[in-house]
Amino acid sequence: MTAPAAPSTPEQYVQQKAAQSGSSFYYAFLFLPTPRREAITAFYAFCREVDDVVDEVTDPGVAATKLAWWRKEVMSAFNGQPQHPAMKALMPHVQAHDIRAEHLLAVIDGCQMDLDQTRYLDFAGLQRYCHLVAGVVGEVASGIFGRQDPATIAYAHKLGLAMQLTNIIRDVGDDARRGRIYLPVSELQQFDVKAHEILKRESPWGYSDRFTALMTFQAERAHRLYDEAFALLPEVDRKAQKPGIMMANIYRTLLREIEAERFQVLQQRISLTPLRKLWIAMKTNWRGR
Repeated sequence: MTAPAAPSTPEQYVQQKAAQSGSSFYYAFLFLPTPRREAITAFYAFCREVDDVVDEVTDPGVAATKLAWWRKEVMSAFNGQPQHPAMKALMPHVQAHDIRAEHLLAVIDGCQMDLDQTRYLDFAGLQRYCHLVAGVVGEVASGIFGRQDPATIAYAHKLGLAMQLTNIIRDVGDDARRGRIYLPVSELQQFDVKAHEILKRESPWGYSDRFTALMTFQAERAHRLYDEAFALLPEVDRKAQKPGIMMANIYRTLLREIEAERFQVLQQRISLTPLRKLWIAMKTNWRGR
């Protein structure tokens, strides 16, 4: 089996970055017209680049240096001098979709929070993090998909929060291996779940009725936020925002799968197959919801 050819253009680079990620987002991009697909693919590649700094660089000092480089790269790009292929691919689209430097810097700030703290005292603190890494991303994405009503921005932020909470539920075990717990400390206390139980590396790995109750609470909140987000979506933008609805349906199906597995997320990563993600995206495209 031959290795994939090295990308020769910024556009090929971001396309390869998106395709290799296996993300649910990628399947929604397939249904967009070419110019919008190119814009969202480039933006997604940028988000992956800065997120990978935190997830793949083990030395926090090195990761902080890399994020500082990205801050400079964003400002250079908006001054007409992009260096990284992701920024080179993104810059031709920023004016058409009102993508601003402050949006990209907010995403970097969210990744910086991953370096600066490994716990969140309460849900309000966690919401601030989710706003940066998911709400802002949702706002930019909704602009790329196309929106006429400013109220769509509120929908995009709430949907981003719901999807990020789904990520957090799915990744409790992966995050614990990195020494991070995103579940708010106040809610761990509410359900009498100890941090050391989640961080444990031996059987029974922190599973208990208390843990199940805590995770059920998290899932119920995420479901409420999906419902609230869809209620906020103006009818005039519903068709244009179909890719976001596809992503939400994929994520919500994943959330239901995790619930069906009784939140066995500490020693495994529950996921949907690529074929199932594609089917959900196609079904959403046909039904429009």
